[in-house]
Amino acid sequence: MQYKIGITLIPDVGDITGKKLIAYCGGVEAVFKEKKQNLLKIPGIGEHLVNSILKQDVLKRAEQEIAFIEKYNITPLFYLDKQYPERLKHCIDSPMMLYFKGNADLNATKIISVVGTRKPTEYGIKTCNKLIKDLTSQNVLIVSGLAYGIDACSHKAALKNNLKTIGVLAHGLDIIYPSLNKSLAEKMVENGGLITEFISKTKMDPAFFPRRNRIIAGLADAVIVIESGIKGGSLITANIANSYSRDVFAVPGKNDDKYSVGCNHLIKINKAALFQSAEDVIYIMGWEKNKEKNAPAQRELFVKLKPNEEILVKLLKENGDSDIDYLCLNANLTMSKVAAALLSLEFSGIIKGLPGKMYCLQ
Repeated sequence: MQYKIGITLIPDVGDITGKKLIAYCGGVEAVFKEKKQNLLKIPGIGEHLVNSILKQDVLKRAEQEIAFIEKYNITPLFYLDKQYPERLKHCIDSPMMLYFKGNADLNATKIISVVGTRKPTEYGIKTCNKLIKDLTSQNVLIVSGLAYGIDACSHKAALKNNLKTIGVLAHGLDIIYPSLNKSLAEKMVENGGLITEFISKTKMDPAFFPRRNRIIAGLADAVIVIESGIKGGSLITANIANSYSRDVFAVPGKNDDKYSVGCNHLIKINKAALFQSAEDVIYIMGWEKNKEKNAPAQRELFVKLKPNEEILVKLLKENGDSDIDYLCLNANLTMSKVAAALLSLEFSGIIKGLPGKMYCLQ
């Protein structure tokens, strides 16, 4: 564990670079024990970075963090661990390490992230409460950022309706920000949890909130935006969700309402589906099978499949209807490669796209 935490603390080593180092060296411990000349041969790794790795003073700080997580019953999740959230695992910039305190299943069947303004209107609060109440029958895990406004509203509504809920933090688990949400956070640990990529004693930094937002987007099957200005964290989360091939929903509002401008814009530029009720989410996500079966499309004869396409067809034969996250994980391919292969297979009439980014053989 010391090496897993340590690599996340090396200056100038981000999540993408860290994963590259581990892949080239054959393991996280091997990164710290590799010779300088070999590290310098890794593409994109310069001498300054290599010197930081060889210095290894981060391992002392990692020891302190191990003591902290053991004292407070925190679960560390490294991206190569089986317990690491599968949906997040194949996002290219997913955190190498997560720290989780709670009892929720991070790989629950249905996960929704709810985001929005910190100063919601009565309409926004009412919409948020009704959405989550109407999703109770689906046993959905609710994710948000534990901020004021829609975040806190979604967490409270989940707890009220006996749904588990997870707060994604932009700091370590030694503090709660904002402090007024401390009692809410304590209840969430009992019925959900708190998760972060930051170690304890991390100084608050506004730049950490956009980083937090990628976890909110990556953990979920879909993101729902309830009231947002034209700028802000909610739109950042929506854009990240789009880049991860997640479904995005936005609650429409009046054209002259400053808290609806962002949502209306997402719908206008086709980056979000229009949200009117929980039934929209349930249908688009494919959580209720449509009883009517359409006639199958004519499949092209004698199609020669490319290697990536063969892998995906085999997975669909073995597993049946599958979502893009499952295919990425089990094909061991990037999201972009899977998306390209799926598009080609769909054009050839070999597979069919279903609601909720699900796919099946024709």
